[in-house]
Amino acid sequence: MTSPPPPSTWWSPHAHADRRPFLIARNRILARIRSWFEARGFTEVEGAILQISPGNEAHLHGFRTEIVSISGEHRPLFLHTSPEFACKKLLAAGEERIFDVARVFRNRERGPLHHPEFTMLEWYRAREPYETLMDDAAALLALAADTAGRPVFSWRGRDCDPTAPPERLTLAEAFDRYAGIDLLATVSAEGTDLEALAAAARAAGVRVAEDDVWADVFSRVLVEKIEPRLGVGRPTILCEYPVSEAALARPKPSDPRVAERFELYACGIELANAFAELTDPAEQRRRFAAEMDEKERVYGERYPVDEDFLAALAAMPPASGIALGFDRLAMLATGATRIEQVVWTPVAEM
Repeated sequence: MTSPPPPSTWWSPHAHADRRPFLIARNRILARIRSWFEARGFTEVEGAILQISPGNEAHLHGFRTEIVSISGEHRPLFLHTSPEFACKKLLAAGEERIFDVARVFRNRERGPLHHPEFTMLEWYRAREPYETLMDDAAALLALAADTAGRPVFSWRGRDCDPTAPPERLTLAEAFDRYAGIDLLATVSAEGTDLEALAAAARAAGVRVAEDDVWADVFSRVLVEKIEPRLGVGRPTILCEYPVSEAALARPKPSDPRVAERFELYACGIELANAFAELTDPAEQRRRFAAEMDEKERVYGERYPVDEDFLAALAAMPPASGIALGFDRLAMLATGATRIEQVVWTPVAEM
């Protein structure tokens, strides 16, 4: 005699009945988002999931597989962590406004806000400033709220009005306001000052380990002191990241210490990450190498560089691009409390 499935099995009828209203609302939101883009002259594209490189950022972890040729030759490939490389190749090919509702894959990620397979909404505007993406992102928050009939987003005691104009806050302003740290005093066009940031972080009550690098301390201050306070009351656009924390973004012309990168927050949750895109292949190669050196230092592995991507970058026009975690947006818009409530078929737990 077989045992009944455990109560948490997502496909059991009672568990599915609990999740189904969230899933149907997810579908409605996605349908309206597609219509929103099409009304603005965007073309929907589908980037290939199998890629030479899953992405060359130190703390992104890809799923590895292999392709076998007809002759039996084995070559490694990866499931993409983002459709970014494919979309930028399409911009180089001549596309102007594109969006991709992509299934993406990230290893070492699972929790209330993370799932190893998830849906990323990416869109790109050729020859348009990244500030335009700020307006796009704000419009999609309001659209999702309207579709789900939820005028206030709430998560773990934090509320956010998704229709309110977002606050725009630079990283320097956020570090000063919430941690009492002069961030730009630890950053120069030539590099970063670990000792200065570590001292300031300790004074703010943030733990600093002996083997930390500047990026570790930066991330710990951001996660502990700043992110929980973002997107409370109204959305927050956190912008002008130090160049070292924006591997694919171009430097701000008026201040080479920072990059034209922003992230969108609601209820303390990061929803989107955007860049004015770097189009210098030599500089991109240098940054990828630095990221892979750090990955090897921390995790003992590195990923290959997609040479085809770097070649396409040289032909790509100036552009801005953004990646939005669609499942997180659906979660907030529907009132779900964890991401798996808005994923139709969650990946099995280990």
